[in-house]
Formats: sequence, structure tokens, C-alpha cells
Amino acid sequence: MTTTRQFGSDIPHLPTDEPYGKRDVPRGPAPLYLRALAGLLDIGIVAIPLVLGWYIVDSLRDDNGGGEADRVVFGGAAVAIALGLALWNRGFREGNTGQSSGKGWVGLVTRDTHTGDAIGPKRSLQRAFRRTGTEVVRESTATDEGFAVRERDVSVAAIRRRRLIGLGVLVILLGLVLLASVAVGARPLSFAEIFHALFDPDGSQTDIIVRTLRGPRTVLGLVVGMALGVAGALIQGHTRNPLADAGLLGLNAGAAFLVVLSMYLFGFSAPSEYLWFAFAGSFAASVIVFGLSSIGNGAASPLSLALAGAAVAFFLQAMTNAIIVVDQSSLDSYRFWVVGSVAGRGFDVLWQVLPFLVLGLILALVSTPGLNVLSLGEDVARSLGTNIAASRALGIVAITLLTGAATAACGPIAFIGLVVPHVARAITGPDYRWLVPYAGLLGGVMLVTADVIGRVVVRPGELQVGIVLAVFGAPFFIALVRRRKLASL
Repeated sequence: MTTTRQFGSDIPHLPTDEPYGKRDVPRGPAPLYLRALAGLLDIGIVAIPLVLGWYIVDSLRDDNGGGEADRVVFGGAAVAIALGLALWNRGFREGNTGQSSGKGWVGLVTRDTHTGDAIGPKRSLQRAFRRTGTEVVRESTATDEGFAVRERDVSVAAIRRRRLIGLGVLVILLGLVLLASVAVGARPLSFAEIFHALFDPDGSQTDIIVRTLRGPRTVLGLVVGMALGVAGALIQGHTRNPLADAGLLGLNAGAAFLVVLSMYLFGFSAPSEYLWFAFAGSFAASVIVFGLSSIGNGAASPLSLALAGAAVAFFLQAMTNAIIVVDQSSLDSYRFWVVGSVAGRGFDVLWQVLPFLVLGLILALVSTPGLNVLSLGEDVARSLGTNIAASRALGIVAITLLTGAATAACGPIAFIGLVVPHVARAITGPDYRWLVPYAGLLGGVMLVTADVIGRVVVRPGELQVGIVLAVFGAPFFIALVRRRKLASL
């Protein structure tokens, strides 16, 4: 006997003795060929950075202009990335969710034989040496038999422990990146020459390269990256916009306009000459944006800040284009500044912007408690006794100092202020007391790393750090948006 569903005459008949939606679920361990395929995919993920690292190290032979330090830096980076991927994929991911990347692609799950749940990162890493108590089954089997992933420990002690471990890892990574920045360049150096230049200089050519060229460039890249990372976190917090950066408030446009104006009126071409004009442009743009957003109700809301910033940015960009269209010399000077670079900047530029960067970082740290309260909503913050106007003004001043000084020193550098806060927030959570320091360290690591890559990819020339960040930052941000839902700020 059959019955017909009444939604239409073309619907097929379904047997009444077979429940609708029931299907056969395979039981027992997964087939060997599926497990082998998943293992090959996981090995491929680890092999990719190793193969790329091998080709890079091979291209940095002595006869190709490479050096000992170059090969050690890029070879060590490839090995570290491969080990990190293996630890994340086969340890944390498979241990907590039951699926490594390879197992996820072929539909397999690793589970505890007795409980049927995830086995945890420690046991997952030990599976290569001891496989007792675990099994690999099909994903449909695990789901049908009640497989459960490991819930993340959200206790206060666990969160604090993760933050402190992450902070320690970041500090170590930053130290390695700074060493790589000093070691890698157009002139190949050995580690003996580098340490001699740092700790026992005698005025040799290698000492001059390290102490007067790479050293200042590395320090400037570090402080500018930290400033842009912290400023990006503050901007996203105050505008409640996860896609906000310095360009949203018109700060980059203000700096660009006055830089071009100084080139047109005074013929400036060196960074030390137009530095103060760039800073003044960012400061003026922030004052105008904050003033426009406060007109009417007397308080700058996140929406009014974003709208006023967009309007000011469009206007200043139009004025900048008007100048470079009518003056060829201004265009020639401007096009090298606008891509963003730390090359050719010495300690003379660093000392001029350093006081503003230090003051901006201090104000940023001071403003984090108030920003935590503002993230709860203006009504809640007002009910808790927070002076919203004062908190937002303090944040705007910190953003202006950091972004203005960084843009003045190195030009407008994109993607750091946009990407870094999201990476930091994934580690620390929404607490700005931790988010801001993390964003600073991540920004320094990101900018210095991009600068090191730019010195190698087009040897014997160099690629500006702004271009490198655009090439690598755009796909990274797209992947971040696709993988992790942007938080509602």
C-alpha cells in the first residue's frame, strides 16, 4: 500500500512501511583508503611551507646574492610554520573537534572508543605514538551516535592563562622578526658580522649597514606597526564598525592632502621635510570629523563618526587629486609616499614622531576601561556614570596621535589597522585591556615581517611595505571574514 503527498500530482509515492527521512548509517571504523587519503591531505598541508621554504633557500645561494643569515631566516621560518600548522591541525583542531583538515575534507572523525567524544589536543598529538583508546569513523556514524566536540574552557583562570601564553609567544615571535629584519637585506651578511655590528662595532662597512640603515628601519617599522595596530583597535571600538580603519575617519586623507600641498607650494621631497605637514593634516581631519559628528545632539555617535569621516575623506581626496593633476612634480613625489614604506627613513624621522607615538600609546592604554564600558552601549555606559563625550574624546586624541605620527613617518599603510584587531580579538576576546596590547604587538610583527619579505621578493630591488601588505593582507582578511563571523562591536 502506498500513500501520496498532497502538495502536487507530480510528487512520487512513498512506501508507508519505510519511515520518511530514514537512512542507513555505516557502523564501525572508517575504511582504510579514506584514512590514508586524509593522512595524505594532512601531510600536504605541512609540506607546502617546507617546499616553498626549500625553493626560497635554494634561490638564496651565494652565487645568487644570498647569504648565510638569509638562508637561516627563511629556512627557519618555513620549518616553524610547518610545525605550527602540524600542531594546530593534528593537535588542537583534531583534538577539540575530532577532525583535522584532511579528515574534514573526506568526512572522518577521530573519537574516544569508550565515550564516543573528542579526545582532546594532548591525546591527539600522542596518537602518532600511541593509538589505544581512539578510533576513526565516518562523520555520519559519529553524528548518529552522539559525538560531541570539546567545549572551550571559558573560566576566568583559563582565559587568563591563554592570554598570558599568547603574550609570551608574541614577544618571542617579535624578537625573532626583529633579528630577521636586521639580518636580511640587499647586502648578504653572516651572523658573526651582525653580532659584531650590534655589540662591538668598529666602523666597518657591515657595521654601517646594520647600525645606520637596517637598525633604524627596523625600530621605525616596529613602532609604526604597533601604533597602527593599536589605532585600528581603538577605531573599531569607538565606531562599533568591524571594517573600520584610519581611512574611515579621514586621517589618511588629511595627511595626504597637506603632504601634497607642501610638495606643491614648497617643493618638499624628503620625509623629514613634509613630516609635520602630514601630522598636521591628520590632526586637522580628526578635529573636523569629530566636530561634524557632534553637531546636533552634542555627542559623537559611532554612526555619525563614520559618516563624517567618509565625507571628509572624499572631499580631501578630491582636493589631493586636483593638485597632483595640475602639477607633475608633486605627482612624482607623492606617488612614492602614498604607497607606504619604511625604507630611507632614519633615526631623524623616528625621533621626531616618537614622542607623539609614546603619548598616543599611553592615552590608548588609559582609555581601554572606558572603551570596555562603551562597548556595552551608550545607554548602559551612561547609566554606569561614564562620561561618554570625554571617553570618546580621549580615544579620538589617541587615534589622532598614533595614526598621524605613523602616517607622517611612513605614509599611509593599509590593512594593519583593519586585520590586526580581528586577530587580536580572536585570542583575547572583547576586553580592550588585553586587546590593545595584543594589537600593538601583532601590528609590529606584521609590518616588520612585510618589510623583510619586500627586501627579498624583487632582489636586487625592494618592494614597498605598503604593497606587500596589500598583496598578503587582502587574501588574509578575506579568509578571516569567511572563516570567522565578524563580531558585533
